[in-house]
Amino acid sequence: MIQTALSGLTRTAYLVMGFQVKVKGKVASLPEAPIFVAAPHSSFFDAIICALTGMPSIVTRAENLSTPVFGTILSSLQPVAVSRQDPDSRKNTVAEITRRALSRGQWPQILIFPEGTCTNRSCLITFKQGAFVPRVPVQPVLLRYPNKLDTVTWTWQGYSFKELCIMTLCQIFTRLEVEFLPVHVPTEEEKNDPILFANRVRQTMANALNVPITDHTFEDCRLMISAGQLTLPMEAGLVEFTKISKKLNLKWNHVREQLDTFAAIASASKGGRIGIEEFAEYLKLPISDVLRELFLLFDRNGDGTIDFREYVIGLSILCNPANTEETIRMAFKLFDMDEDGTITEDEFASIIQSALGLPELDVSVLFKEIDADETGKLSYEEFKNFALKHPEYATLFTTYLDLQRHQLGMFEEHDTEPPKGKHSPVRSTAPVSETPLARNKVCPEGNEEDCSSTSDKKDD
Repeated sequence: MIQTALSGLTRTAYLVMGFQVKVKGKVASLPEAPIFVAAPHSSFFDAIICALTGMPSIVTRAENLSTPVFGTILSSLQPVAVSRQDPDSRKNTVAEITRRALSRGQWPQILIFPEGTCTNRSCLITFKQGAFVPRVPVQPVLLRYPNKLDTVTWTWQGYSFKELCIMTLCQIFTRLEVEFLPVHVPTEEEKNDPILFANRVRQTMANALNVPITDHTFEDCRLMISAGQLTLPMEAGLVEFTKISKKLNLKWNHVREQLDTFAAIASASKGGRIGIEEFAEYLKLPISDVLRELFLLFDRNGDGTIDFREYVIGLSILCNPANTEETIRMAFKLFDMDEDGTITEDEFASIIQSALGLPELDVSVLFKEIDADETGKLSYEEFKNFALKHPEYATLFTTYLDLQRHQLGMFEEHDTEPPKGKHSPVRSTAPVSETPLARNKVCPEGNEEDCSSTSDKKDD
């Protein structure tokens, strides 16, 4: 009774608000498709799909249930509530969707907006996997608003709820098209891979809408908001989070912390990008061939600047793997020339000057920053804490160590002759380049196949 009444009231409300709703295609029954997936999700007006599909259960934000009147209506539909901030809630949501989808008719159909947030309908962003984990047939549902004036788009940056309602009600009529595509029955391959299942459904919907797809998600919106708060251009936060987080095993909180560091480095530059000057100033080192080499490792597309995406990838691939306990301990022993368990400023300066090839370099500012207790000597704990907080230096350490090994290997080759008639294995060492070269084909361990072609910002 509630479903029938709500369906009629919803249709009447849209009619009163001046909506002209055009429906294409056939609505699938519960046995045919337990789940509806609708996109693009751009407005609270998208709720018309509920009335057209018989008021199914929906997946909605937990906050929506506390909204006056609207929240009560949502509760009557037996919704699946999800919290964007609670990781356990997401896991529980997927489990509940799966339980209902496999209930053999005990629960109504489920309506899901797989993008997980509102967009401006210019593309389809990454689909969440929740609708595709149950491995059941889904029916794609398309939404179009073919109006000259857009008064419905409700995104994180734009008109408020009240403003959109007022502007929409001021229109004589508002066109809305809802198209039900044929049911997508997953193949065995798609059943075993929810990501593949989601991507194929998304591509089918994008083709029908004639819009592109992108790997951005709601997490990118959160990073954009954070970038704006840090006085960076908001687009600096666009890193295709889901894509790089899966490839590099990154957590959102960790990337958010890296955004703070990036903002501190790029604060003096324009456009939210790091140039070689800002990079050198942050490391408190002069511009040299070694520093240019390190900069080029971060600058994956070779445009002379480092954006936030390149910075995150550079830290994950180049610096963090090198910044291990073993590397830090080896670097400390290297600096501690007299082996007394501490590093003096002279010892520190000697190695840094040698590593950078700058014998007149003044490193007093950098030394004082590491010397937290201001004793004039660096203990291992001080050295380690600084290295862990500044992983960019790890590559400089390992570069110098590799240089020492190379020189030692050359010395051994000249001073040691293998026995005649026998071939002694000699460890090959790559010559140190005299000029810095961009190494944009560096890939994380286990992804060597990705190194076959030059990497760029869109294909890492």
